Amino acid sequence: MKSPPSSSSSSRRSTLSAYFLVISFILFVAFLYSEDFACVLRGPFLFSSEIQDYSTRKEKNDFVAGEEEKEAVVPFSVGRGKKGCDLFEGEWVYDEEGRPQYEEEECPYIQPQLTCQVHGRPDSNYQHWRWQPRRCYLPSFNATLMLENLRGKRMMYVGDSLNRGQFVSMVCLLHRIIPENSKSMETFDSLTVFKAKDYNATIEFYWAPFLVESNSDNAVVHRITDRIVRVRSINKHARHWKGVDVLVFNTYLWWMTGQKMKILQGPFGGDMKNVIEMETEEAYRFALRRMVKWVDKNMNPSKTRVFFTSMSPSHETSMGWGGARDGNCYNETTPITDSNYWGSSSKGIMRVIGEVFDRSNAPITLINITQLSEYRKDAHTSIYKKQWSPLTPQQLANPKSYADCVHWCLPGLQDTWNELLYAKLFFP
Repeated sequence: MKSPPSSSSSSRRSTLSAYFLVISFILFVAFLYSEDFACVLRGPFLFSSEIQDYSTRKEKNDFVAGEEEKEAVVPFSVGRGKKGCDLFEGEWVYDEEGRPQYEEEECPYIQPQLTCQVHGRPDSNYQHWRWQPRRCYLPSFNATLMLENLRGKRMMYVGDSLNRGQFVSMVCLLHRIIPENSKSMETFDSLTVFKAKDYNATIEFYWAPFLVESNSDNAVVHRITDRIVRVRSINKHARHWKGVDVLVFNTYLWWMTGQKMKILQGPFGGDMKNVIEMETEEAYRFALRRMVKWVDKNMNPSKTRVFFTSMSPSHETSMGWGGARDGNCYNETTPITDSNYWGSSSKGIMRVIGEVFDRSNAPITLINITQLSEYRKDAHTSIYKKQWSPLTPQQLANPKSYADCVHWCLPGLQDTWNELLYAKLFFP
């Protein structure tokens, strides 16, 4: 008869069984989450080391590229944005070392309406504020990466003078690394084209303040108070957008007349009596839907990217941020620090944007610059710009009466808009 196993043998067998159970569980978990482990082991970026300058920056931990990136259908993507990060929520941080990203005098493409230092602005603090999202980092703008990915391609901004300012900001961010004889800027009616010849790439701006056809479509002579639009007619402009690889739309400012919009139901030049009035938000909705429909029909989401920049705020009344009753952006030199400040921008228009995009399948990415720009009462051109008409003695005696609290100095806030665009383009 065999003797019963000793207590020490039983103990060893129990230990071995427990060991194998633990090993089996670890192998099962490793198999189940193998892709996530691979992401961690591979590191934060996939794009070429020749154009990577993030190795020593904190952003490298906030953007992780996995296997799915290799098969992604999102054009221009080189990484993945951090989950749970809202780039549009955060605060402004004063940055003496990293800002501005270029000097006003070194970029010859800035219009005289935006060159605040040349026109006597005594402070330059507005150039040094950097946007800091709350739960992640906004990747630094890399001009080489931008141009390499635009090689052989077209990028176009479409909209009003605020979108033109963002276009000029992008040109200024890029042009310094392009040799002088390898770049050019030309204007053809409503179209302005910056060429980076060595890259066979263009950055373009197309004037269309309503996106749809209007009586304000002349790129030079468009100071029209009695604005009329054809909300269902977009092809007059859109034929110039075909073939573009990156489109950046905006439209807002020209809708804000304070009155109902006049809508022409027939062609311009015909029976101009065929005009009806419509609430601004409803007319805006029609125009936005027409733009979305055109994008859905004409843009290939596997090859092109489309962005829409939300409304740019103005700072016409300083009472909203605790200033003087009759004040505005004039003499403002610091941002608003109250995170609850909303401002005077139209919540109705923002609601329309949200509703139209939520109901659309068109691949359009919203660049929500509204709230972060609301804080920047200090960044407007104010009185420091080219004045197209002589100022009256009354105006000169009261500078805030002619302060421009709509447009923005360059360099400045609109460089941040382009950093956000850059982040959404490459790290969606």
